[in-house]
Amino acid sequence: MPEEAATALNTGDTAWILTSAALVLLMIPGLALFYGGMTRAKSTLNMMMMVFGALFLVGVIWVIYGYSMAFGTDAFAGLVGSPTEFFGLEGLMVDDPEATYPVMAFVAFQCLFAAITVALIAGAIADRTKFATWMTFAGIWATIVYFPVAHWVWGAGGWIFEGTGPLSPFTEDGTAVIDFAGGTAVHINAGAAALALILILGERLGWPRTPMKPHNLTLVMLGAGLLWFGWFGFNAGSALAADNTAAVVFMNTIIATCAGALAWLLVEKIRDGHATSLGAASGIVAGLVAITPACSAVSPIGAILLGAIAGAICALAIGLKYKLGYDDSLDVVGVHLVGGLTGTLLIGFLATDAAPAGANGLFYGGGFNQLIVQAIAAFAVMAYAFVAALAIGKILDVTMGFRVGEDEEITGLDRTTHAETAYELHGTGAGGKFAGVGSAAAARAEKEGVSA
Repeated sequence: MPEEAATALNTGDTAWILTSAALVLLMIPGLALFYGGMTRAKSTLNMMMMVFGALFLVGVIWVIYGYSMAFGTDAFAGLVGSPTEFFGLEGLMVDDPEATYPVMAFVAFQCLFAAITVALIAGAIADRTKFATWMTFAGIWATIVYFPVAHWVWGAGGWIFEGTGPLSPFTEDGTAVIDFAGGTAVHINAGAAALALILILGERLGWPRTPMKPHNLTLVMLGAGLLWFGWFGFNAGSALAADNTAAVVFMNTIIATCAGALAWLLVEKIRDGHATSLGAASGIVAGLVAITPACSAVSPIGAILLGAIAGAICALAIGLKYKLGYDDSLDVVGVHLVGGLTGTLLIGFLATDAAPAGANGLFYGGGFNQLIVQAIAAFAVMAYAFVAALAIGKILDVTMGFRVGEDEEITGLDRTTHAETAYELHGTGAGGKFAGVGSAAAARAEKEGVSA
């Protein structure tokens, strides 16, 4: 019998990457439950559909051209990969004898990163968004913003390219940007886009006079737990190997999240007199968001500090919407944009060369160079994502209309968009006081502060 061809394939690494991809996929229903529980009952299914819809659409376009744009050969000045190089994933099903894992494992893993980044945006515009326009926005934004930004940060030749130092002209020693699992490409990117859409759609009817509390905190806590579990794939899976880096990242992800939740609860207790389950769930997510870029760069003590700082800052940041007058329905800006910025910038202070990334921040004698490159990457992504989302959203608002009518918003999007309700209670559904009512009187009532 002929001898089998020699191969560098590492089955342990391959298994870990595929398992991590499955964990990231689990984050999608986790996010749907988290967001769905935070909305009012009458639009719960709509919120979940916006999250799942992003997965369905982005999954398809990732195969057609998205992977190629993100990870193809650089096509223009470090800004985007060639959209046709791997069109339809052409040529990627063949074994590479020099690779330690199949490229398709990486393709699947990164596909789910793209999907959840787009899905994160949906929470900011809950209760008032046309589903068809949202789906259109999701496809265009992924194409114009996410795929190029992923190339900037993780694609060979990208102008940020985590770990290789293309920003070296801005520093004295060629310091490289550190963004292990997506503080820039995922959280800052999605948070900035969310802010742009909030400004286009405006506030919900009755906000902020009408209390718009989460309708099911049990779902919120369950969703937060699933997100935390799936996040180990998100962060530790980004090591792309079952090795020491994955183990360090795994531990840092645990402890930063614990610290984030504790800090959020402490802020709540001092500010409001109560530590709430919603605060605990939000603190979990804030800690996870902040440790995402830094998980390979800090020590466990650094992870605790980073998580605690992020939890406290995000708990305070969500109050800005009331002072500044923007209706961020589920606090995407306050948690993902602020948390992503916090984690990305704190690398410049807390990074230690004892961690796998091997860099020192300001507190470890590394000077300001790491902070400089972190800030350049963070604010460049934020600016691009915001401006592009604002332009895409404005065009869609003019051509398709982005916001549902007042009667639809009062009745609830579950009924008007999907012809369903999340709960059937006593045969009446859960549309609220004005379920099934499309009158102008009902619209006036909600505007005047009567909660549905």
